[in-house]
Amino acid sequence: MATQTSVPAGLRETKKQETRQLISDHATRLFIAQGFEQTTIAEIAAAARVAKKTVTNYFARKEDLALDHQEEFAASLARAVATRRPGESALAALRRTFTDAVSAQDPIAGFSGQEFARMIADSPTLTVCLRGLHDQREHHLSGALAEATGARPDDITVQTAAGLLGTVHRVLFQRIQALTMAGHPNDQIADIIAAEATQAFDLLEPALSDYATT
Repeated sequence: MATQTSVPAGLRETKKQETRQLISDHATRLFIAQGFEQTTIAEIAAAARVAKKTVTNYFARKEDLALDHQEEFAASLARAVATRRPGESALAALRRTFTDAVSAQDPIAGFSGQEFARMIADSPTLTVCLRGLHDQREHHLSGALAEATGARPDDITVQTAAGLLGTVHRVLFQRIQALTMAGHPNDQIADIIAAEATQAFDLLEPALSDYATT
């Protein structure tokens, strides 16, 4: 009986994921073609051949359709600290994971493609939303650093360290986006950012090289 009931549940979940991805893909295509602000939920629903209510059931806000990896982005720095290797500082873990993301040309790190990057830059709504996601990411990082050091989340050292580490990632993300919109290919961007990231993280070494070491 357990096997019989689990299959339909699995199929339903697969169908939900497929529907969600279908809606997201059509929304992104329309946002790129005619602009985020100009595209309506009704147009997205029509393109995906679903009801308007179906779109809003899957995506509570219009910007969620464009930035559909928000949770992963917001949690990324905190996760790197929480899963750091034995003897590894928070700075070393964040440097390593960022280097890996650049090598993989990960969209979460900013490798979104020229059309997508331009779509965000041209939309006041998405620009504000992205700024808020950077703030959320720094907030989650602060919590991870507090847990790693046994300090209070509002401790000045925790707040300062999170601010410094969050700012480096914010600056590098924006740099990737700027190079992308300028038309540089991803391989070239990755080479440029790898060198610039080394400089950026090196600036933090004197202050944070041993901070939050396991």
